[in-house]
Amino acid sequence: MAASPHGPLQWEQQRAADIVRLLSLYRPLLDACVIDFFTEGLWAQLPPPWQTALGSAPPPQLARLLGGPDPGGPGPLWPLSLLAFAAASRALSFPRGRPGAAPRPPCHSRRLHPLLRRHVKPKKQHEIRRLGKLLQRLSQATGCTRMVDVGAGQGHLSRFLAFGLGLSVTAVEGDGRLATAAERFDRELLRELHKTGGAPPQRRRGPPRPCSPLTPRGPQHIPGRLDPVLPWGEFLLPPDPPAPAARNPLGGPGGAADGARVLVTGLHACGDLSPALLRHFARSPSVAAVASVGCCYMKLSTPPGYPLSSWVSALPGHELSYRARESACHALEQYRGRLGGGSPRLRAHCYRAVLETLIRGARPGLRRPGVQTVKKAHALSFPQYARLGLPRVGLDPASIPLDSDAVGTMLEQQHKVVAFFSLTLLLAPLVETLILLDRLLYLRERGFHCALVPLFDPRFSPRNLVLVAARCPLGTVLAGLEDEDGSNDEAESPPEEQSPPAQ
Repeated sequence: MAASPHGPLQWEQQRAADIVRLLSLYRPLLDACVIDFFTEGLWAQLPPPWQTALGSAPPPQLARLLGGPDPGGPGPLWPLSLLAFAAASRALSFPRGRPGAAPRPPCHSRRLHPLLRRHVKPKKQHEIRRLGKLLQRLSQATGCTRMVDVGAGQGHLSRFLAFGLGLSVTAVEGDGRLATAAERFDRELLRELHKTGGAPPQRRRGPPRPCSPLTPRGPQHIPGRLDPVLPWGEFLLPPDPPAPAARNPLGGPGGAADGARVLVTGLHACGDLSPALLRHFARSPSVAAVASVGCCYMKLSTPPGYPLSSWVSALPGHELSYRARESACHALEQYRGRLGGGSPRLRAHCYRAVLETLIRGARPGLRRPGVQTVKKAHALSFPQYARLGLPRVGLDPASIPLDSDAVGTMLEQQHKVVAFFSLTLLLAPLVETLILLDRLLYLRERGFHCALVPLFDPRFSPRNLVLVAARCPLGTVLAGLEDEDGSNDEAESPPEEQSPPAQ
């Protein structure tokens, strides 16, 4: 986010207002669900010139419409209204990474100690290393070495912060199974650490591993969940059933209640958890800084999870439906890659839309039932797919014709289903931008230093924007962040931080 000559708050307010106006213009498309493609005649709701152009566009040309590279060769003659829609959507969305980067799958991080890679998928390795380094910079800028990882899951980030970076870490997790797994992984790492002394094993050939030795201090694990009403130091509730001793787990020595300053983070903190973290930071002086990565926007309460800021709350039409918030969780870059390569996975949405038609024909009152993911649906014929999906909603496949002419006619329209879903994906980054911009404005309105940073590679980590906020300037935290990995191409370029408004 670049600074505005008229002041950052006004610039961000204008961007939020522009997004709301654009979303309001395309509200039917924003709230449409692709599985209703046939049952609600979604294709016919598009402007006729759009239907003509999109109906003849091959998948690689749709990928270009979503911001992908030019596939070459003749393409459709896009209507100006469609080009304007796509251009406005891209212009108002936050930048999510470097355009034109060569695609590559996630791989094990050479910069992460081998013991910290155990039980961790390459995608998560990428995330914890990048976020961990950002948190290390925050620690250095604030002089605060105590970290609270809320929604810590199996403790992968907490483990890297504690063992890998030497920070004092409290890991908070409300799911007892995940917390138990985290403690087990800690014990495994400590056993190996005692055997090896912490130094990374060296290769027999090639350069030494570019990772530092580990420290023998692990994170402290606390069972609990965030209560957005309580003040810091009393903000944790025990998981069910309640235990009186867990009411204030950070209140003892070294916790927040004794006046110590802490940094708070949440990596893909689900739904209302991310807004709750920001609220605690805003009203708790003992929280020096926060780094929040949101996800599962459809689980947000509306309100209080959205909107947070006074500005967005006052904008007419700012409301976001469940479907709109769900769309913000889609992986645009991944789908664009499927379009560019003509992936057979593209047929999945058409299969589900046809299945929805069959479900409503057999049971009209059943709308959009949860059909669990059918593994490798793209490799199946539609009858095979339907025989697996229909029993999951209580219907007998033997009683429903799966190879009728009507089913065949719908399956022949797969290209239209793909084109329609591609249009909805153009709006998805806008919705995420509005939600995150609302959070940033909430902090700006209270005078904090904050920025949104595209920290992860969006090609395999779609929720890649990190909201960083602190009570001190963030210049040293953000400066050179893109260069910290040297030749490693995972680094992203951070935006410039804007100063908070005058109080």
